[in-house]
Amino acid sequence: MVDVILGMQWGDEGKGKIVDYFAKNYDVIARFQGGPNAGHTLYVDGKKIVLHQIPSGIFHESKTNLIGNGVVLDAVTLKRECGNVAAMGVDYKKNLYISERTHLILPTHRAIDKASEISKGNEKIGSTLKGIGPAYMDKTGRNGLRVGNLLDKSFTTEYIKLRLKHQKLLDSFNFQEDISAWEEEFFDAIEFLREFKIVNGEYFINEKIQKGQRVLAEGAQGSMLDVDFGTFPFVTSSNTISAGVCTGLGVAPQKIREVFGVSKAYCTRVGSGPFPTELNDETGELIRKTGNEFGSTTGRPRRCGWIDLVALQFACMINGVTQIIMTKADILDNLSELNVCNGYKINGEEKNFVPFQMNKVAIEPVYKTFHGWMKDISSITDFDGLPKEMKTYIEYLNSYLGVPVKYISNGPGRDQLVLA
Repeated sequence: MVDVILGMQWGDEGKGKIVDYFAKNYDVIARFQGGPNAGHTLYVDGKKIVLHQIPSGIFHESKTNLIGNGVVLDAVTLKRECGNVAAMGVDYKKNLYISERTHLILPTHRAIDKASEISKGNEKIGSTLKGIGPAYMDKTGRNGLRVGNLLDKSFTTEYIKLRLKHQKLLDSFNFQEDISAWEEEFFDAIEFLREFKIVNGEYFINEKIQKGQRVLAEGAQGSMLDVDFGTFPFVTSSNTISAGVCTGLGVAPQKIREVFGVSKAYCTRVGSGPFPTELNDETGELIRKTGNEFGSTTGRPRRCGWIDLVALQFACMINGVTQIIMTKADILDNLSELNVCNGYKINGEEKNFVPFQMNKVAIEPVYKTFHGWMKDISSITDFDGLPKEMKTYIEYLNSYLGVPVKYISNGPGRDQLVLA
């Protein structure tokens, strides 16, 4: 049996805390896609830590954590991340496994990413410049190197061959930067990576399932950044939706049971791309400051806006979401009035669907206004204790989406989660 936790918006929904909270109910926590552009923020014993590639179940000593084949892995980032985890008293080598089919991010991938983004000028996608897109391009182009290749003596030779291919592309961009320091760091991290438990991920996880163990698949980024169904071309390079669990871990569709969709009580986006409910005013700035809306990976300020139910309903549909977890509801505590987007006005007509290419049409959000609750909810532990205005807000979301909000996060702490 596999349950899935994934983001419903443009990422940064607070999935890390949610996975950490639910991990105690599972035997295996597995990452199934994405790369080190994911930043899952956790607060463990009052200490903040950001995980980029390690599954968020790592702080539960008895749990197995797997980096699946759908991930593209940056060995340098992983080494640094493992150091941070070890500093908090966790023996990561005991319960962290890596699928041998997982593709590696190379120094030249980072260089190509940077060169490509610079060449776009004002048409930038908003890449985090981590080399993720080029790594996935090599994967689909059948050129990539995988973690399993580390066990082969010819790994360095194969790297050199691929580097020569990459250099031709870099020359076409007129990229002059010296990446020798990146390569030195990379090969040092590769030796570190060889010490890990490298497994045949698909057999590994299916054997766990056959033994009756419970698996929690952890998504990175958000559904609206899915390479197929997101706001293309302003998307990530992998399938962030629940279907990606099957290809990113090697499990059959019928093994998936619950799909937990994580959504903020409002909406944010990092980088370029369409964002119909964006607030470029004092309210948007207030939400950004109150919610500390700055990228956990890049530090970039996030664009903030009202919750978008058109996009959220779309995400629920394509993911088969069975229940919603609303995060950062406490950030709206001091707003006397809240807006909810329940339609798009396109060419004078009101629509309730996500258009083919959102950045090619002018969208005017249609809002329904609610009274704010104007109360600190951070210490509330049960649904009955929530303000009636907040309950009204949630009830409307339930009605519109057709999927229930089952949990409400009212603070960053591990246990600040109210069951509806």
